[in-house]
Parts: sequence; structure tokens; C-alpha cells
Amino acid sequence: MKRVSIALTALLFVPLSGLNAAAPSPPNIVYILADDLGYGDVQCLNPTRSKIATPHLDRMASQGMIFTDAHSSSSVCTPTRYGIMTGRYNWRTRLQSGVLQGYSEPLIPADRLTVPALLKQHGYATACIGKWHLGMGIPKDQPSPIITDGPITRGFDRYFGISASLDMPPFAFIDQDRFTKPLTTTKTWQRTGPAAASFEAVDVLPTLTRKAVEYIGDQAKTGRPFFLYLPLTSPHTPILPTKEWQGKSGLGKYGDFVMATDWAVGQVLAALDQAGIGGNTLVIVTSDNGCSKAAGIPEMQAKGHFPSGDLRGSKADIFDGGHRVPFIARWPDRTKAGSRSDQTITLVDLMATCAELVGAKLPANAGEDSVSILPALLGTDRAPLHTAVVHHSINGSFAIRQGDWKLELCADSGGWSTPIPGSAEAKDLPATQLYNLRTDLAESKNLHAECPEEVARLTKLLEQFIADGRSTPGAKQNNDVAIQLRKPTPAATKKKK
Repeated sequence: MKRVSIALTALLFVPLSGLNAAAPSPPNIVYILADDLGYGDVQCLNPTRSKIATPHLDRMASQGMIFTDAHSSSSVCTPTRYGIMTGRYNWRTRLQSGVLQGYSEPLIPADRLTVPALLKQHGYATACIGKWHLGMGIPKDQPSPIITDGPITRGFDRYFGISASLDMPPFAFIDQDRFTKPLTTTKTWQRTGPAAASFEAVDVLPTLTRKAVEYIGDQAKTGRPFFLYLPLTSPHTPILPTKEWQGKSGLGKYGDFVMATDWAVGQVLAALDQAGIGGNTLVIVTSDNGCSKAAGIPEMQAKGHFPSGDLRGSKADIFDGGHRVPFIARWPDRTKAGSRSDQTITLVDLMATCAELVGAKLPANAGEDSVSILPALLGTDRAPLHTAVVHHSINGSFAIRQGDWKLELCADSGGWSTPIPGSAEAKDLPATQLYNLRTDLAESKNLHAECPEEVARLTKLLEQFIADGRSTPGAKQNNDVAIQLRKPTPAATKKKK
């Protein structure tokens, strides 16, 4: 695995030898994570098959760089967020499938280095405003108002948001380490549970946006570099666009909610520019996984909108539609406007990128799967940044991608698309899938029988990544649990019982 030289960072942040030019300041970093936004939902990424207007994201792309081959580390929510915060693949933890709930225990141990903790060590103010969904210590019987092991114990100075997805109780805002209002009632948004009486799901996106804009304005006055992690709750279920967006897309509530999400991005960009700090702020907008079937994909496709673009599958799947996500970066002072990168990257790469930006060397037990994308942002990359990347589906199925080749160690989708795991259709399929994405982006022709050498080679590489506890150079590390490379089918599991 090639790790970018720290020397490049030194050139960015210290005066050149023999010159009196002032050193550039470290950039502010704003990381906006949409929830269930498909690759094809963004107009500039899917110009012929997207019917949703996304003017702010499109303008951001014209001012920065589009990454065409970016992937969440999982095709569902919680595991992707773990990777973003830690630079480590989620499947190395106890969470081998599925997601956490609103009252779940923390997934990130207190002693693991996180992105905000790293940046705090280098003088950054840090804030998380939005959906956490990584577990925290919420008292179920409420004997104490204090919430333990939340974001402010994992590297953030400031936190405001909700504990998990918008359809998961408790339904209440959290400020730092306590609810802003007591949980005195019960409400239902897909799920039923404790709620604050004044809490309404429809208000969450505009509230988070307003809080983020306020934070940017406050930090701009200090002159201190800051990291703002803004995990939005949209366009995830419950799909509740506010009144001003209802009916705007012509594609139903989901299209309207995507437009509202685009508006939120625009508000953040405007706040940065109005504060005079937009030039030296690296803004990244991406998504935790692909579009969910709850959005009504067939109905939108009938109207000419394809949330996964030309990709196969959607949220939860091992196919690219499950984990290839929008990824747009804007850094006017350093990244060329209107540029594009075809590097294969993952959201796990935030840790190493931030380390590169501040000139830090990560310890051996941190960022084990993270590679800096700074060379791509600066346009200095000349070779693949990753040796290979690993994908993971909702049921724990694995895939590995290297260059044009993608190996999937399952017969099915690993998720919610056809062929569904355990279905009659899946039982008649080969247990391994191999695709050449250069010639077959839609993953329609399984080449495992024609190319057994590629199957063997990629399987061995994935086994090495598992055994080493890391996919980057460095000392071997331990996974938190034993890793099962192939998951038993539901039928096999049932028979075993």
C-alpha cells in the first residue's frame, strides 16, 4: 500500500527555504455526510438519468473536484460512520452486520484515536452537528440526565444532534451530553419510542443546518482552524421535506427531500464564503451509502430518475449501487475548479488525509485502512492511492476491489436487491462473483469461471488484509473479533440450528 510522503505537507505549511513568504494556514475542514443519498441523485454525477435539481452540489462541483469512484466502507449506516471517524474498516469490530439502534452501546472504544481527536492535538476546534449513530450511553430509565460516551468523549468539543437515524428512538435533540428537553411522551416515525414533546422529525434538517451555519460564523471570528462534521439526517426515512420543498421535484417526497438536502449544502457553502473563509476550507460532501428502496426506486425510474445511475443495486447491497457514493470536494485555494479524479477511494480515507494535512504520523494502531487522498486533491497523484479497497454489505458479505476487478464472496446481493440472500434464485447461482468494472459497470457478467486466477489472487489479498489487521503498511494489528470471510446463507444457518 502506498502511503503519501509527509514531505508534501511540509511544503504546504512551512515557508519555502530561502523565501520570506508566509506559511499557508491549515485549512478548515467541513465534512457533510448525507444519509442514503444515491450516486445518481446528484445531477452533475448523473446528467442523463437524474431528474432532481441539485444546483448547490452542481455548483460546488464546478468550483472543486468530483471523485467518480468513491465508496462508503459499508452499504449501510453505522459501519460507514465508524470508518469515517476511525480510518478503520467496520468489519474489524463486533458489528459484523446490520446497524446500531438509538440506545446501543458505543462502537468506538474510548482509547481509539478518532479524526476529531487527531485534529484537536493539532490545534483544531472540533464539532459534530447531526446524526451520530455510533452508540452512546443513554440511560434507558432516565435516572440521570447525563449521556455518557457520546461524541464529546470521542474527540469533539461541541455536539448537537440526535443519537441515531431519524426513524429510531429516542426522538429528541442532544446538546453536548444531555437532552435539550425531557422524554415525556411517545412518538412514532417508522419506529415507536420515547420522545420529547416538542420534537418533530420534519424540523431536524433545517435545525441542523442552522446550527452548522451558526458554528461556522462563530469559528470564523476566532481565527482558529476548525473541523465540522455535519452528518445530515436526509434523505433517509422518515422522508419529510419541509413545506417549501414539497412538490418541487416532481418525483415525490424523496426527490423533494434530496432538493432540501442540496439546499442545506448550499447554506453551509454560503456561510463559509460570507465569513471570508471559503478559500481555505476543504469541504467534502458525500453519503453513507446508496439510495434506499424506501425511496420508491421503481416509481422514480418510471419517471426517468435512476438513483444509482448506471450502477447495479442500492443501499444494503454488495453491488456498487450500495456503496459507490457521491463525493465532491471544494478547496478553492488548493484544488482546481471543475476537476475530476477517478481514483478509487473510500470514506475511511478521512483519517490519513487529515494526518497528511497537519503533518502528523499516525500511530500503528490508528487509521489501519486509511490512505491520504491529498495528492488527488492537489492534482499531484500519478499512481493508484490504494492497493485495493474492501466493501461490506448489510448481511456482512465481503467484496474486494483492485483496479478494474471486483470480487464478491457471495452468490447474491448481500442485501435487499435481487437476488436476495437465501432466495431460490440465489441458491442456483455460483457462490462467487467476479466482475470487470471497466467493461461491465453494471456487474451483469460474472467472470469467476473464466478467470479463476483473479478469484484466487483477490481472495488471497483479502485474506492478507484480514490477517494483518490492516490494509496499509505498518505493524500487524488485531481485529476485535474473528472474521468470517464467507457468510452462511440463511438456509444453511437454519439447517444448522
